[in-house]
Amino acid sequence: MEAESEPYVRLATMRQLHQAVADLNTARSLADTLQSVADGIVTGLGYELGCVNLVRPDGDLVVAAFAGNSAAESLITGRIGSRESWERRLSMGEAWDELRFIPHTEGWVLLDDDVPQWHTEGPEPRFEDEWHPLDRLYAPMYASGGGLDLLGVISVDRPRNGRRPGAWGREALQMYASQAAIAISNARLRANMQRALVRLEREQQALRASEESFRQAFEYAPSGMAIAEMGGDQHGRLLRTNDALCRLLGRPASVLRRYSFADLVHPEDIGTLLRTSAEGGRAELRLGRRDGTYLWVSLRNSVVADTTDGPRFLLTHVEDIEERKRNELNLAHRASHDALTGLPNSAELRSRLGARLCERPHSITSSAIEALDAAYGDVDSAVHGYRADGYEAEVAPGVGPYDHHVHIVAPDPDRDDGTKGLAVLFCDLDGFKSINDRFGHHAGDAVLIEVARRLTTCVRDGDTVARLGGDEFVVLADGLGAADAADLAVRLRNAIIPPIRVDGRAVRVGASFGIGWAECGMTEEEVLHSADQRMYVEKRSRSKVHRRAG
Repeated sequence: MEAESEPYVRLATMRQLHQAVADLNTARSLADTLQSVADGIVTGLGYELGCVNLVRPDGDLVVAAFAGNSAAESLITGRIGSRESWERRLSMGEAWDELRFIPHTEGWVLLDDDVPQWHTEGPEPRFEDEWHPLDRLYAPMYASGGGLDLLGVISVDRPRNGRRPGAWGREALQMYASQAAIAISNARLRANMQRALVRLEREQQALRASEESFRQAFEYAPSGMAIAEMGGDQHGRLLRTNDALCRLLGRPASVLRRYSFADLVHPEDIGTLLRTSAEGGRAELRLGRRDGTYLWVSLRNSVVADTTDGPRFLLTHVEDIEERKRNELNLAHRASHDALTGLPNSAELRSRLGARLCERPHSITSSAIEALDAAYGDVDSAVHGYRADGYEAEVAPGVGPYDHHVHIVAPDPDRDDGTKGLAVLFCDLDGFKSINDRFGHHAGDAVLIEVARRLTTCVRDGDTVARLGGDEFVVLADGLGAADAADLAVRLRNAIIPPIRVDGRAVRVGASFGIGWAECGMTEEEVLHSADQRMYVEKRSRSKVHRRAG
């Protein structure tokens, strides 16, 4: 009877299998696909119970879908069986090709393992191929329809005809398991793609929001900002500027795109700009405005990549520090200049004088040839420390082999040999105290201011006129001989003698000058003391007739 009905069984089973597979491919999500697999076992393959166990990322298997019994479904769905227990089951019993059948005579040892299971009571089998309630049949599902990468296991129970499946039933179950594995893999792929698309859309939205946030922060920043190219022939060229920078420099954005910061920086600050590193670089320098003036700014750089491997740009923050710089310069000027006359003060005078002096006494270089060797470097003696005759050369402390410092010497007052030096003219006003006593300190201050002005107009650019304190002034004049210094002292004295009008009255002061000479090997104090002593000698030697006072 069974042999005669086999073709009809195959045809009916094929139709049901085809419908079940079609249902797998219409599921929209992974959960729907898993439930369709379980339902297809019941509706398409003729089993009363069907269960889908899915491999989790940690290797254990979870009951992902169940069909045929709602009570069993609510009881074991979501429960987990260990990978070790499942591998034990898939190695027991009878191997029906890729299927695994464990008869009740062997399966009793599995009653206490951790694999979720559901069994119904039933009568003992009367025939050899009759299904026993404790029989177990598993259909492993492998990724890509085969191989050793286990995707899950389909477990079935209670065939509706009450018999163990024959050859065609086994083949149908194996085919179904293969198609189910493909459907589950495709569902996972679709789910992953959907998650990736959602994540990509969120990232794009975040990127658009970030770009918009950056655009607004860039455009509406209260301080100047610019984006410039990095590398290539156009390195440093401004690509984009905000309104604040355009207002700061007095140039429209279309004009600024023709320039780089190197084109706008003050010539004296170009070195500062070039030394500023791109990443995290900072610099304080002056940038040119459209009206030709220069503005002090603070630059802060950071490197921005367009994409992972795309071009890099330089983002520069430009802050107006003109007022701060002006205050700093004012403070520095006040620290180094006399508040009353505006002349360099005693500290600044000593600083300028000390810049010209060194500890090396000029007597070491006793000839013009040795002076040239000292200035430009006698390689043999400088590098090796020996003279040309083989004896050890004398080297002054603190003087290196390539000492390019120009040593200053004092002219000989007894003979004019053409030597030029740094003259230090120490000036002390004569009769100033009486003006203070008679007319008050206000008149004395006015006299000091006018004397400072007259001294300044009589010297050359590059010479220094400083107020040492009280009624004492010092003039530094470089490149003078003895006669030149004496002539300068006369001119300065003559400039001071004319009457000075203070509050409608004319007052007079005289001046005594002492001429000293700065020379390497001397300290600042020694130079000033020498000029001061000569001033007192000159003051005592001059007749009171020639000293005019108010």
